Amino acid sequence: MQTTVHTTLHFSGMGLHSGKPARIILRPAAADTGILFVRTDVVGVDPVVPARWDHVIVSPLNTRIENASGVSVSTIEHLMAALAGCGIHNVVVEISGPEVPIMDGSAAQFVRGLVRAGVKRLNTSLAVIEVLRAVEYRHGDALARFDPSPAPIMDYTIDFADKAIGHQRKVMPLANGFFVRELCDSRTFCRQDDVDAMRAQGLALGGTMENAVVVDGDRVLSPGGLRHADEAVRHKMLDALGDMATAGAPILARYTGVKSGHAMTNHLLRALFADDKNWRMRRVDSSLAAQLPGVGVVMADLAAVA
Repeated sequence: MQTTVHTTLHFSGMGLHSGKPARIILRPAAADTGILFVRTDVVGVDPVVPARWDHVIVSPLNTRIENASGVSVSTIEHLMAALAGCGIHNVVVEISGPEVPIMDGSAAQFVRGLVRAGVKRLNTSLAVIEVLRAVEYRHGDALARFDPSPAPIMDYTIDFADKAIGHQRKVMPLANGFFVRELCDSRTFCRQDDVDAMRAQGLALGGTMENAVVVDGDRVLSPGGLRHADEAVRHKMLDALGDMATAGAPILARYTGVKSGHAMTNHLLRALFADDKNWRMRRVDSSLAAQLPGVGVVMADLAAVA
């Protein structure tokens, strides 16, 4: 069945790139609503921005959505990953600014709130997007690809010159609480040189050592070091799940990312939906439901990120 949040939830914090504070209210929504962002700070224009792939403005740094009136919301990927990873399909996200708060650089705080509040099941069946044949998008030596699979799986590889990150690969199913236990607390990361360059361009104004893993060569500069030895690739998987959630329904496929990122995942979704032979909508039965992200998540899963 489709789901929504059980009760209204409140979050607040600073935007990573804008450096501006924002308040978020997650409100329950009816079946088939999907994920809608509503800018409460704009007047005179349509404030509703659907969190859908065809509303994404492609960017390498984050995921930004925009409506026909030019109203946008940026850095939605961590919240979208939390919703997808907790199995929530319908919610209205009221936001008081142009950017979703970065929180601690991961999706953990959103996940804690969602799991503690609980999920409400709606009396409407759920459908997934079943990938029927391989679809890929390449850019240089980077790759994003969907392959048919009986269950959602992610296979991600990164390769950075900085020894603190280096070459990392992780393969994992996305079912049954894996996102909550294994991925949701992994933080965004960057090189110190990149931080300096972004700030020179007026970006990363809200970035600190407390909401990102900053590396310099073989050193991790952020206090406390890494939460996982392979935190970087885990965070890339978190981002990819959030970006895939803009498809509008869970995707039944194996996702492979090699040096991929926000822009490439959106290009992959556009390639998928460009041909009806690539996919079909499939109604979810009990056996398939058990394979989907968020199904089976319990409070005990929070122990890993408490």
